[in-house]
Amino acid sequence: MFEESKYNNKMSKTYEIFQNELSSLRTGRASASMLDIVKVEVYGQKMPINQLGSITTPEPRSINIQVWDTNNVTLIDSAIKKSELGLNPQIDGQLIRLPVPDLSEERRLEIKKIIKSMGEKCKVSIRNIRREANDELKKLLKDKEISEDEVKKNEKIIQDHTDNQIKIIDDRVLSKEKEIMTI
Repeated sequence: MFEESKYNNKMSKTYEIFQNELSSLRTGRASASMLDIVKVEVYGQKMPINQLGSITTPEPRSINIQVWDTNNVTLIDSAIKKSELGLNPQIDGQLIRLPVPDLSEERRLEIKKIIKSMGEKCKVSIRNIRREANDELKKLLKDKEISEDEVKKNEKIIQDHTDNQIKIIDDRVLSKEKEIMTI
């Protein structure tokens, strides 16, 4: 039996991953999620910063990390410097301050291209899930487990969901680009 919900869930998960990638992109505003991509080598493993301290954004252009273990302050500092975020940590005891500088026009255009590319990758993944669903439908038809009418009905449902997801992705890409280009 064909389960369209399985493919709808896959498409939704793909969009969630896309959302998480987008939120880690640096805009002009400070956001705790910007640090999600930074992993710190501590206790013999790589850990996200939010598991080593509490992250707050006291102002639109700054992030504070209150590190729980003093020994991790320098490790977090070096991990942030090595990342491609372009942030320069300032250490004050167990508190790390990250001033978020304004984005240059050149960097904004670069980020805009990255956003478009992320959106395209996500849309390709969504289309691959649609193809996978259609292949399963064809196999079920070949094995005479479902009728041609059911195949057509399910193909339309999957296509509608695909179109909907792609529209959501396009809208999200446009809004993120607009956010990046706003000074």
